Amino acid sequence: MDRFSWTTGLLELGETLVIQQRGVRLSDGEEKVKFDSGVLLLSTHRLIWRDQKNHECCIAVPLSQIVFIEEQAAGIGKSAKIVVHLHPASSNKEPGPFQSSKYSYVKLSFKEHGQIEFYRRLSEEITQRRWESMPTGQAMQVNKDSQAGRIRAVGIVGIERKLEEKRKETDKNISEAFEDLSKLMEKAKEMVELSKSIANKIKEKQGDITEDETIKFKSYLLSMGIANPVTRETYGSGTQYHMQLAKQLAGILQAPLEERGGIMSLTEVYCLVNRARGLELLSPEDLVNACKMLESLKLPLRLRIFDSGVMVIELQSHNEEEMVAAALETVSEKGSLTADEFAKLVGMSVLLAKERLLLAEKMGHLCRDDSVEGLRFYPNLFLTQS
Repeated sequence: MDRFSWTTGLLELGETLVIQQRGVRLSDGEEKVKFDSGVLLLSTHRLIWRDQKNHECCIAVPLSQIVFIEEQAAGIGKSAKIVVHLHPASSNKEPGPFQSSKYSYVKLSFKEHGQIEFYRRLSEEITQRRWESMPTGQAMQVNKDSQAGRIRAVGIVGIERKLEEKRKETDKNISEAFEDLSKLMEKAKEMVELSKSIANKIKEKQGDITEDETIKFKSYLLSMGIANPVTRETYGSGTQYHMQLAKQLAGILQAPLEERGGIMSLTEVYCLVNRARGLELLSPEDLVNACKMLESLKLPLRLRIFDSGVMVIELQSHNEEEMVAAALETVSEKGSLTADEFAKLVGMSVLLAKERLLLAEKMGHLCRDDSVEGLRFYPNLFLTQS
């Protein structure tokens, strides 16, 4: 820990933010220190840790100080870790939280996951050594206390300066985040096309893999180039994880939805997705949160909630009027139908069949007879006969 120095947390001129992750604990070797929960930022030049509650508490170490890094897997009650081995502290180092340390390494504990992606990006920066080809300059001149290494900010001018620094940092982080997201989407598109071509070649030679629903669903997963499911360990927790999950769901659910008439209950979706993911099970909460983002991300699917509270996933192209007209035609042919009878005829679950009949009733095309024998639907003769 004696290699770390106090810092403002602002990126210097010529320095670029690579990735950041919340919920990271910093340890001095095997000893726990006061840096318990913060945001870990990786730039092209430094590894920066900022306290989540007290933003004035911010420390950094240059990437040039890192000898090598290694991963430690999570255990029972223990978070996954990245161990960073460091060179000895230089004599001209800026003041930091520790004057000396008996350890030559620090441990980064990822409480909210995301360590896999962070480790990959950190490894890339150490290998590329971009800090050597991109010299930095101070973002702004500040006066520091020689003992504590803190910024002196006096009066209204100091407060305004701090607010301006935070605003600039926020703007830069947002810009970098959208830039990284655009690059990710471009690269993902290339991988999807490649995976589709491979899947088509396999299908031409061997035909359909199997009629088993689980394996067939996994083939949809493979055809979209995402055989490895999105996990919290890869993308951390929060919005980014749910966005990536929503994109993956849109890819793997489109073919099953087209086979089922463009609509599936969320319960069916949950079972199909988890059967295909194997051991990487998805929680109901994460599935709902991801589905809520489908429409805002302009994906071909959307989440719909009926008046009864039943949630379904349907294609954006799903036509409600055509669905109701088909239901009316089926009921008219048979004279009357219950939800169970209608489900058998059209090949869908009883839950969705009932919702479709209720929707047709709501639009005035059907009437109901609710008796001891159950709920039965009839064509609305008030509309067709005077």
